[in-house]
Amino acid sequence: MLKLNYLFNNEDLAKMLIENWEYDKESIELFRSYRISSNAVYPFKFEGDTQFLRFAPAPEKSRENSLAELDFITYLRARGYGALEAVASENGEYFMEAETPWGRYYASVFKRVSGVQMNEVGDDIVFSYGKALGKLHQLSSEYTPDGCQRWTYRDVLAWIQEVLTDFPHETAALMEAERLKNYFSSIPMTKENFGLIHYDFEYDNVFYDEETGSCNVIDFDDSMYHWYAMDIDQALDSLAEYVPAENYNDKRTCFLNGYRTEFAISEDYSALIPACRRFAALYGYVRCLRSMAERWEHEPEWLVNLRAKLTKSMEKKASYFGNAKVNG
Repeated sequence: MLKLNYLFNNEDLAKMLIENWEYDKESIELFRSYRISSNAVYPFKFEGDTQFLRFAPAPEKSRENSLAELDFITYLRARGYGALEAVASENGEYFMEAETPWGRYYASVFKRVSGVQMNEVGDDIVFSYGKALGKLHQLSSEYTPDGCQRWTYRDVLAWIQEVLTDFPHETAALMEAERLKNYFSSIPMTKENFGLIHYDFEYDNVFYDEETGSCNVIDFDDSMYHWYAMDIDQALDSLAEYVPAENYNDKRTCFLNGYRTEFAISEDYSALIPACRRFAALYGYVRCLRSMAERWEHEPEWLVNLRAKLTKSMEKKASYFGNAKVNG
């Protein structure tokens, strides 16, 4: 998540950046449907088709990670996987670095994927959802980066520890980072259990194409090298939000059956889940902590409400620290 001062709508900035790409001039009115979280995303159209301008301030992002994300997406698409497609700028660039009155920004444009955002839980859809994640992991297990490489769970934990130096009172979070680092370092990595994962393979990032019966996936911005169990557990956690509790076990089985049609689930999957959940809780906690560090007088109501929501979320995440049994 971006720092809160970057969450304000800035259409002037978006209009400056979009000039690097071809677009339908009248479609700029779609900028009103923007969203900002880990990136700012502004919709527009080119030749009648919806595309998305995605940008973020350079201090908030790693250039290497962004370039590696595009490389992975290109690799997936070349192998027939339903990943979003990047669009070249008028200068033939897929990744733009721009100096603006608001500082240096990174920007890219992506086409809208086919299908509809998933919100149904029919067996065919859930099976396809699992199958899409299994195929992603199967392709990841064969992937060799061409140039830049995405960061690893170790880099994330190092980043967490660095951020926490500015919050000396956050001793529980710092201890949790050290425990997780020690635990994960003891787990063997193989092509079957470890690779480049999506990390945010949730329902709102997956679109189901009824015509083909397959899924298309967006938002690889959080991808990292981690155990595949991390992706599986977070996907199942997302699925649980849409399924009545009494039906969850059946849907979970359906999802895993779909996954196994493309990739085997490693034997250490169940043992890794507690640590994966704690990793997600810690990472989310520290991202929120960093994002909310600055405060201003007379903040708008939406920002006050967002702070309250994030604070509540952090309280839940903190409850995971040290709770599950993790050696080390």
